[in-house]
Amino acid sequence: MSTARTDPAPTDAVIIPHYNDPDRLERCLRALMENDTTDTEIVVVDNASPVSLDEVKLAFPDVRFITETQKGAAHARNKGIAATTAPRLFFIDADCVPAPDWLTVGRAIANRADLVGGRVDVFDETPPPRSGAEAFEAVFAFNFRRYIEVQGFSGAGNLLTRRDVFDAIGGFINGISEDQEWTMRAVARGYSLVYEDRFRVKHPSRQDWSALRTKWRRMTQEAYQLNGTGGKARLRWAIRGLAMPASAMVHTPKVLASSRLNSTGETLRAIATLIRLRCTRMVWMLRQAAGGSI
Repeated sequence: MSTARTDPAPTDAVIIPHYNDPDRLERCLRALMENDTTDTEIVVVDNASPVSLDEVKLAFPDVRFITETQKGAAHARNKGIAATTAPRLFFIDADCVPAPDWLTVGRAIANRADLVGGRVDVFDETPPPRSGAEAFEAVFAFNFRRYIEVQGFSGAGNLLTRRDVFDAIGGFINGISEDQEWTMRAVARGYSLVYEDRFRVKHPSRQDWSALRTKWRRMTQEAYQLNGTGGKARLRWAIRGLAMPASAMVHTPKVLASSRLNSTGETLRAIATLIRLRCTRMVWMLRQAAGGSI
């Protein structure tokens, strides 16, 4: 009497939240397939996108696709984790492109800490010259080393941890900067967080002011929730808001010294975008501090 073949349980799970971006999701999955995916389950959690993923599913039959109807990357990540039993958890966003050795490096450095955040390089999806938004992002976007080593948190666009850590800390919380809050919660509970430069993914830059403004509006809303909404917290938030224009001046030398910009025009556009964004954020933050919305 023969017995049915059973595949071994995966050691690693890659959790990918997705919403309405099938082309970038396909690019992410193709890059993942260049990795060593032995004993690895790749889980795409779709937030009930209005576009069909049928073609992507056909192209990647070994990838597991599930749906989370509650909107938000936090809900999607939580459902992805619940859908697998792998003891090691890799997080990446659907618009990111992992390096060909992303999983191999992750396995090699997993024991360095309870949580490991990696490098996120920015790349342009449009031909040069860069727009102001693209030039700004080339200088300022995704400084995970600073996030981790100075500010004590990591984003989940390139993050590695263990299931036992997640089980102890609890799930991501929607409506705030869920990856920042979750990693800070873990650190506050005594779990270690380190940066690893060899653990790399790439992320596309925002192409124009509208996309950049949308990103920072969301981040400002999430940061306000983390700040707190009581009287003292709102006063603190207002003071931070008033400092925004001055902070643009403080950060202008970083733009001028950046080797990532290719021309004087890109440098000037980056500075103009920096000033515009910081002044916009000041207005948003003062509205929030006064009890309004942005």
